[in-house]
Amino acid sequence: MYLKDLSLINFKNYQEFSANFSPKINCFVGNNGSGKTNLLDAIHYLSLCKSFFNAIDSQNIRNSENYFLIQGHFEKNGEVDAVYCGLKRNQKKVFKKNTKEYQKLSEHIGQFPLVMISPNDNELIWGVSEVRRKFIDSIISQYDRVYLDSLIAYNSAVKQRNSLLKQFSRNQTMDSALLEIWDEQLIIYGNTLISKRTDFLSSFIPMFNHFYEILSDHKEEVSLVYEDSLDHRDFKTALLTCLAKDRILEYTTVGPHKDDLEFKINHMALKKFASQGQQKSYLLALKLAQFQYIKDKKHTKPLLLLDDVYDKLDEARFSKLIELVKGNEFGQVFITDTHLDRMQQLFGDHAVDHKLFVVNNAEVNELV
Repeated sequence: MYLKDLSLINFKNYQEFSANFSPKINCFVGNNGSGKTNLLDAIHYLSLCKSFFNAIDSQNIRNSENYFLIQGHFEKNGEVDAVYCGLKRNQKKVFKKNTKEYQKLSEHIGQFPLVMISPNDNELIWGVSEVRRKFIDSIISQYDRVYLDSLIAYNSAVKQRNSLLKQFSRNQTMDSALLEIWDEQLIIYGNTLISKRTDFLSSFIPMFNHFYEILSDHKEEVSLVYEDSLDHRDFKTALLTCLAKDRILEYTTVGPHKDDLEFKINHMALKKFASQGQQKSYLLALKLAQFQYIKDKKHTKPLLLLDDVYDKLDEARFSKLIELVKGNEFGQVFITDTHLDRMQQLFGDHAVDHKLFVVNNAEVNELV
């Protein structure tokens, strides 16, 4: 699977853009702020229906324009699919495949899998637990429709239950029967999430360990631990136990929406005891394992987007990463970088099919 072409109108700093891509390596080279990363974000939209960087779609419309358009063609198993994403201000986002509009965006997720490696990945270490849960959710949702539907239903039930808890507090009332309706929804969908996350991690962790060993030359031991907020209780018991606390705080304090991942190195917390190099290797191993896991589940190679990774890795780690992605285990790759000569040196020997694009203030020219 690969993205044949991309065209944009009024997306971020691009008034207009169009290009055809190599099925293997594509490099966008230019100064910081020139628009390289925005091209990766447009590709992210076509795959996952949203921006990697900004959850508010309207903020991705260029300046004072009234709309943006993103279009591209994916080739997969000899067939070509046209994907369209359009947004007008104050209107619903429109997403289509082969001119047919989706009724639910979730129907598109997983059809054209993608993995993004970005400087923002630091938030996996330093950010709140929600960032790490979303990391798990984004992987499983790309291959498991039941999980994605359960996640949407569970989050909706949490929202409804929290609204009810606020209402009880505001009116100084309590309706156990009404609350139980949402508890039942939480238990049904929450147990599905917990079970599938547990199964996922049992396969994902060995892949993560494998890639970390490659990147670090077996220098230290790392681990990835799932922290379950149920604390070995069944979900119903946990909800009943925490009800008094929930009523005081006016929100649901237990369940898979409160679970977390704990990152460790040599049995100690990664963010406290790891060097910057070790943290970078850890994050890169997580993303490479994400790629491998989705590839195995979907039986296709996801697109791999590498945003300014050279500036975030030392020379040795960067070289290992490039050698990996140039190999047959990886498919189409998009790379942003600030140095043209570096990209020409890495890919200019024509040993691997590639294209180089120079980006200057949202003007893009292909080097032939």
